[in-house]
Amino acid sequence: MRLFVALWPPPAVVAVLAGLDRPADPGVRWTSQANWHATLRFLGEVEESRLPDQIDALHAVGAGHPPRTVSLGPATALLGPGNLIAPVTDVDDLAAAARAAFGSGDDQGERFVGHLTIARARGRRRLPRALAGQPIEASWTATEVTLVSSRPGRAADGGSAYEVLATARLSAAPPEPPARG
Repeated sequence: MRLFVALWPPPAVVAVLAGLDRPADPGVRWTSQANWHATLRFLGEVEESRLPDQIDALHAVGAGHPPRTVSLGPATALLGPGNLIAPVTDVDDLAAAARAAFGSGDDQGERFVGHLTIARARGRRRLPRALAGQPIEASWTATEVTLVSSRPGRAADGGSAYEVLATARLSAAPPEPPARG
């Protein structure tokens, strides 16, 4: 099964994302609202027999980090030629913890870029540059991380169908502020 670790925005943030312009273009596949998430770690194909270990790793990530404010914006951007994203900030430490807890994944050492995918190019096309730059500003308090199964091509819109397999609370105490003296 294909797995990834993600944060899911709440309905108020989804509503902000839904307010973005989505011009009709045969070369663009807009992702569905139900699939909007911020990926922290793509794991790729994982044997089902390893699922208990993956759930343990997810709980280790959650236990090691406090809840936090996650922000989108300030504007949509292109990530490579084929992905329109909303940048996601304040998740780099969670992504690094997921990389450490889950070990090697399918990302081939690529640098982490916090984002939520809004659209993908169809086939081998490039997305129009004009799609990037729409202002977007939203934030939420992330209180949990999830382990998600992805089945490509199974959603009604031709995208992937996602199923949350496990959830772990972000439960570490926030760091103490530095002592004044």
